[in-house]
Amino acid sequence: MSVRIECSGEAVTAYLDGEIDHHTAKGIREEIDAAVNTNLPTLLILDFRDVTFMDSSGIGLVMGRYKLLSPRGGELHITNTSPQIFKVMKLAGLNRLAVIDKGGRRVEIKK
Repeated sequence: MSVRIECSGEAVTAYLDGEIDHHTAKGIREEIDAAVNTNLPTLLILDFRDVTFMDSSGIGLVMGRYKLLSPRGGELHITNTSPQIFKVMKLAGLNRLAVIDKGGRRVEIKK
C-alpha cells in the first residue's frame, strides 16, 4: 500500500493505492496526518481509485481523519470508491461523516 499526497491551496488530497488493512493503515494514517498538520487544510480528499482491498482498518482510517479535521471545521471527501468499498462505507455510516463519491456519483452527506 502506498499513498501519494498533493497539497493545493486549502485542500490536501491523498491518493491511496493497494490494500488497506491492519498492516498498512498505520503508515497511511501517519503520512496523511503529517500533511494535514503541516498544511491545515479545510478539505481533505481521500481518493480510493486504486484501492484493491479494504477491511475494517480502512473504516478506522477514515473515521480518524474525520476526527482530526472536525475540530478545525474541515471537511472530508472520499472519491472514486468501488461499488464494494462504497457499500462497506455506507454500512459503516461513513456517509454521515463525509461526502462519498461513488465512482463519479456524489452521495450527499446527512448530518
